[in-house]
Amino acid sequence: MNDTLSQNSVFDNFSLAGQVAVVTGASKGIGKGIALAFSQAGASVVCASRTEADVVAAAKHISEVTGNPTLGIACDVSSSEQRTMLLQRTIKEMGRIDILVNNAGGAGPNNPVKTSAEEFSKTLDWNVTPAFDLSKQAYELMLESGTGSIINISSRAAQLRQKNFSAYGSAKAALSHLTRLLAQDFAPNVRVNAIEPGAILTDALEGFLTPEMKSGMIKTTPLGRLGEVEDVANSALFLASPASAWITGKIIELDGGVEAPLW
Repeated sequence: MNDTLSQNSVFDNFSLAGQVAVVTGASKGIGKGIALAFSQAGASVVCASRTEADVVAAAKHISEVTGNPTLGIACDVSSSEQRTMLLQRTIKEMGRIDILVNNAGGAGPNNPVKTSAEEFSKTLDWNVTPAFDLSKQAYELMLESGTGSIINISSRAAQLRQKNFSAYGSAKAALSHLTRLLAQDFAPNVRVNAIEPGAILTDALEGFLTPEMKSGMIKTTPLGRLGEVEDVANSALFLASPASAWITGKIIELDGGVEAPLW
């Protein structure tokens, strides 16, 4: 049995110094929070999002906070051409890629009786296909550096049984299982993991919740509060860092202990 302890300090195990990370959907909310955390940990970060002004502003803000190289690239990840462009520009301007966070995605609630097959298919495609294609392309580029980490931002909707989430929940369930399957395909050099956030207090969720809804959700959450963007960012930093070097194909359920739908 090899019980030799690492000579790295615990802080080194959470450092991303010298690494390059790409984060999609990074102009605001969870994506921007993850990009900021990675930059604070020493990484050079490429922020990607559809709206150029927003993503450039986000990258500028992160760079001003941390002093580390941060690049904002307008990219609609639903376009195969733009996905390739994103990774090619990352290599051209940053020299390598070590970490990919597939955060772009999402969908609202749906009534299955009123949801067309086309709408259902679009939700599946938007939440799964870009993550698959970016992961495939990034894997080949990561091999040039030797190792890498891919993190998919899924959702607790992938597992919870709740009304009006047949499209989004199915899409995120597919993304979570894609994570497990790609982890087998890409081992041992590239690790693939996912985070399934529950109710995270982004600006988008705040705009949706009434005070009564928010209070009810907090009461049914064992840890007594809703999630913060920082909670997701900290989990992503763990999965990206050497601290999780022996973890692949796993899903972090980030939900404050919730085991049933909050509404």
